[in-house]
Amino acid sequence: MKRLVISTAIIIICIMTLPMIGGTLTIKSTNAHPPNWWSTFRHDSTHSGYSISTAPRTNQTLWNYTTGEDVLSSPAVVDGVVFVGSADGKVYALDAFDGSEVWNYTTGDVVFSSPAVVDGVVFVGSADGKVYALDAFDGSEVWNYTTVDAVFSSPAVAGGVVFVGSDDHKVYALDAFDGSLIWSYTTGSYVDSSPAVAGGVVFVGSFDGKVYALDASDGSLVWSYTTGDVVFSSPAVAGGVVFVGSDDGKVYAFYTHPFTTVGGEISQARYIGSFVVPELVMIGIFGAIVMLVFVGIKRSKQTRLKPQ
Repeated sequence: MKRLVISTAIIIICIMTLPMIGGTLTIKSTNAHPPNWWSTFRHDSTHSGYSISTAPRTNQTLWNYTTGEDVLSSPAVVDGVVFVGSADGKVYALDAFDGSEVWNYTTGDVVFSSPAVVDGVVFVGSADGKVYALDAFDGSEVWNYTTVDAVFSSPAVAGGVVFVGSDDHKVYALDAFDGSLIWSYTTGSYVDSSPAVAGGVVFVGSFDGKVYALDASDGSLVWSYTTGDVVFSSPAVAGGVVFVGSDDGKVYAFYTHPFTTVGGEISQARYIGSFVVPELVMIGIFGAIVMLVFVGIKRSKQTRLKPQ
């Protein structure tokens, strides 16, 4: 099985607010859990990647737990339990304090998808083509939904709906209670990007090179923007701005005008070896100056993980 080099983006956002009529730019989390828990991929449904939790200042190891294969999934931590997938095909629940196994659940293939934990249910995808809902307490299956191809995308849950992509080229909206299909939207290629949800809109990338904004209620297209290569990156939304990377080596920002939606490219990336280092840029949005520093790692398309 080929390994996947995961595209990473570290975004440092500094906001200097300027007075003006019409308000200022603000960034806030929409996570329903207490802020010290990390309940889903990148913390919340907007992918803010921000928590007010304290963090260690040393690298002292508290514990480690060995699964049967590579761990490409990112952990979610809720109520003292760590939920994570493994390429051994299992989803694990581990005690956050000592690493002991609480339960595990076996899917039909590798689990690259990162779990989302909402209202006592763990939502996660598998390369077997299914989206699973598991009881967070004991790991028993609540429901599963079968797509046509592998699900590497990490679910986002908002308003009782599970949003997730699949390699069958579709973005799905599933009822969080019973897994029934609410809507699906077909893109031009694989959807390994993980959706972000904000303001009633689902933002997601596709291997067709586009970033999509879909109406969360019915899946209709709000807008799309074509980049220069596949979009494996998962969007992040902050202060009314959508940030996302592309395999064309660029980081993009899309912002919403009071009356129209506009897509705008932030910066031209520079390559330093295998690293993508865009310029430091400043843009004015709703009377604020946003200073953005982006650092990415280019992912080789030849190492893309596929089910065996």
